Formats: sequence, C-alpha cells, structure tokens
Amino acid sequence: MWRLSFRRIAALFTKEVIQMRRDRITFAMTLGVPLMQLMLFGFAINTDPKALAAALVTSSQDNYSRAIVTALEVTGYYRFTHVAVTAEEGENLIERGLVSFVVTIPSDFKRRVERGDQPQLLIEVDATDPAVASGAISTLGTVAADALLHEQGAEAQAADAARGRLQILVHRRYNPEGITQYNIVPGLLGVILQMTMVMMTSMALTRETERGTMENLLAMPATSLEIMLAKVVPYLVVGAVQVLVVLVAAKLLFSVPFVGALSVLALGIFLFVLALVLLGYTISTLAHTQMQAMQLTFFFFLPSLLLSGFMFPFGGMPKWAQYLGETFPLTHFLRMIRAVMLKGADLAAVNNQMAALLIFVLIYAALALSRFRRTLD
Repeated sequence: MWRLSFRRIAALFTKEVIQMRRDRITFAMTLGVPLMQLMLFGFAINTDPKALAAALVTSSQDNYSRAIVTALEVTGYYRFTHVAVTAEEGENLIERGLVSFVVTIPSDFKRRVERGDQPQLLIEVDATDPAVASGAISTLGTVAADALLHEQGAEAQAADAARGRLQILVHRRYNPEGITQYNIVPGLLGVILQMTMVMMTSMALTRETERGTMENLLAMPATSLEIMLAKVVPYLVVGAVQVLVVLVAAKLLFSVPFVGALSVLALGIFLFVLALVLLGYTISTLAHTQMQAMQLTFFFFLPSLLLSGFMFPFGGMPKWAQYLGETFPLTHFLRMIRAVMLKGADLAAVNNQMAALLIFVLIYAALALSRFRRTLD
C-alpha cells in the first residue's frame, strides 16, 4: 500500500508536463517574469539620474557664462535642451515637466565678476521628486565655482577667496522641504487604481466562462459593446470610491498640498481609470481562467510599476527604458497628477498627458471589442 511505484510517478509526471505545455500563459510567466526582472533591475533602474533636461535663461553670451554652462554639462547631470529662453518660457517648461532645472545667469554676470562683486547664479529645481536632483545639486556649487575660477585664471592660493565670490541660489520648486510623501502619495493613487482596476476587470469575463454563465450572456439580445459597458461601468464606480478615499487620506494624514483645479484632476483620473478597465477587459478575453487573468495582470503591472517613474526616477533610466515606459498609462498619469496637485498645472500644461491617456482608452477599447467578437465566434 505504501510502496512507491515509479511507473505511477512517471505517468503522473508526464501528465503534469502535458498540462504545463497546454497552459502556455503560466509556462511563459515562469520564464518571462524572472527575465523581465533581471533586465529591468539590471539595466533600467538608476537611483542617480543624469543627463536631466535643463533650460538656460540668459541674455549674455560672455566667456564666464559659457564656462559655467560647459562645466555643468561636463558633470553629466545637466543636459541643456532649451537655451537662451526667457524667464516666462523657463517657468512654463518646468511647470509642464519638460525640464528638471532652470539655470538663470543674470545679464550683469560678467561685469560683476570683473569688478570683484559677488555674482549670483540661480538654479530652479523641480523638486516634486526629491531624489531626482539630489546628486545634481550636491555637485553644483563646487563645479560652478571651479569653472569660474579657471576662466578668471586666478592663482591657486586665491582659490578659496574666488570661490567665495560666487553665490549660488537654489530654489526647490513645488516641494521646498523635500518631503517624500508629496511625491509618493499622489503616485500611490495611480498604483492602487492600476492594481485593482485591471485585476478586477480582467477576472470579470473569465469568471463568467469558468462558472458556465457565459452562455446566458450570449443568449441575451445584447451587442458586444453593450456587454462591455455593463461590465466596465460598475468598476468605474469602484474606482471613484478608491479615488475619494486616497485623496482624503492624502490631505488629512499626509498633508499633501492640492494647488490645482479639481476638474482637471477629475478628468485625468476618469481617462486613466477608463483605460485601465478596458485593458482589464481585453486581458479577460485572452485568459481562459481567473488564474491566467491574474498572471497576465501581474505581467503588465510589474514593468509598469518599475518604468513609470513611481519607484525610481524616470530621467535616470536609459533611453530604451524611457521609450518603453511611455507605453504605460501609469507613466502619463503620474506626470499629470503630480503636476496638478503639486504645481497647480492647468489643462493646457498637462494636455500632452491627457492626450496620451485618451489614446490608451481608444486603443484598449478597440482591442477589447475586437477580441470579444472573436471570442463570440
């Protein structure tokens, strides 16, 4: 009775292998997830971002200004994508999140240097993510002062005095205290919505298939669009409740500022949640079981979490990872909600993110309807 039969074990082993081969989604997950984690953590994650976009506000092109700009670029932290812009243009660029720094060199900078006065250099930093600019700011004073000293041709023994004549003013915009919760808590809203909306919706249709109630739906005089709307709308309501809870907790528990318009934020959240539930519905047409739906959701959730800029600075990732991150709705939602809540951005300032979320909605809706029709056939 208790003797082992290697023939029975071999038969059961063969049965399990055949079952694994038939469940291609699970088999792909066992290979794909470790490989994806290795690639993302090994190549894409960088906690010390460099080559961050910067704007230069200056009306002079003297040798001292050029020396300081060149020195900042040599550090690797600054990449001047907008040069010789006005103060208003620089303000618009940093508000829209197109640059992380705005470097302002006064028009009388050369005259003050040559007269021996104390010249000033203003650096405005987008501090919505405190970790992004920490390395760039820490090296700023020494690099700029050394560049000015070298351009002046001062003697080595006068180095300390010359360095003291350069005054660098750093303005941390939108989060001057560098409070991490101001960056994390708004982002958590997107992460929570993505995790719950996609998973709950993806399991909706597969649950019907597993329980054998799909035939009842197919027998009803309803189109595929009507069935999709009936499945999607309840989860929009659930998402609205989650949004309300998170926003209230963000204000009462973490004192996260809210300086933008509620209507702009509500529009962005609606597009984001709608895109997520449509994505979940699309996944439900691909999966045959609730377990497969959960696995596909996790396969989407993991790279989205790592490449969206929630856990690690987006600007610190290599270009290929940034291009991949742009394909996730969470990336654009994080930019939108942080801009509205922390910067007070209006609809014009976040129109690119809104347009991206709308495109995701249209793509996922088309895929969901197309896949559902083929499922019916």
